[in-house]
Amino acid sequence: MKIYINGKFYSKENATVSVFDHGFLYGDGAFEGIRAYDRLVFRLDEHIARLYETCHTMMIKVPLTKKEMGKAIVSTLKENKIENGYIRAIVTRGVGDLGLDPRKCYGAPTVIVISDKISLYPAELYKKGMDIITVPTVKNHPEALNPQLKSLNYLNNILAKIEANNAGYNEAIMMDGSGYVGECTGDNIVIIKDGKLSTPPHGRLKGITLAAVMDLAAKFKIPAEERLFTRHEVYNADECFLTGTAAEIIPIVKVDGRVIGNGKPGAITNKLITAFHTVTRKDGVKY
Repeated sequence: MKIYINGKFYSKENATVSVFDHGFLYGDGAFEGIRAYDRLVFRLDEHIARLYETCHTMMIKVPLTKKEMGKAIVSTLKENKIENGYIRAIVTRGVGDLGLDPRKCYGAPTVIVISDKISLYPAELYKKGMDIITVPTVKNHPEALNPQLKSLNYLNNILAKIEANNAGYNEAIMMDGSGYVGECTGDNIVIIKDGKLSTPPHGRLKGITLAAVMDLAAKFKIPAEERLFTRHEVYNADECFLTGTAAEIIPIVKVDGRVIGNGKPGAITNKLITAFHTVTRKDGVKY
């Protein structure tokens, strides 16, 4: 495995950053998870745009242009001879002292690109559906840590993931501070009721896979909306699924012990999964 760090490639064993890098010390940085399918990087421009938006809000000046970042990502895929895989692009504030003050970081931010294989959930769950639960840890308040920031500080999600794991589940729903469904620890959530898709309007990351699903829904003339909803509406949905770059689209058949629909992946969910697998091999940057 070859890893890109600040314009050079290093072996996995030699790919290191300083212990004084504020990305390591404080989670002070941004990242993107991106997928490649049959030598096509799915929605690369959208992922890069989201990465740069996060960095802009965090006041981290990325030392590469967006075009150069795209080249770094594609070069990393080529260097590792990956045709189907996962890409992690990372930008940290860079090396500083042991204090919080970002003004004391010197030099350029650190840019890292890693490409590898990834399998977030067991393959059989995509066919039979997955059971999930709700966990006590709620989403950070948007004015404390905005969910639009895909930062290296993922402790909120990790604590919720630990609660899910301790209960024997792979994934969990996180509520927002007002008692509405926010998102899952690593995925967006969608419910279907009477043929209409619904996903939370805020308190969640603006998912690129979710956006692709919404585009497909529009193509198939399936009504879709962003709105607030509670666990009651999740329990009584006809279908439910999660979306994410690593997860893609995975059906949910039980939440907090309540069976969703008939307890099997639904017809609309399966239709969207099939269509998504087709579009991922058409919509992106070829390399």
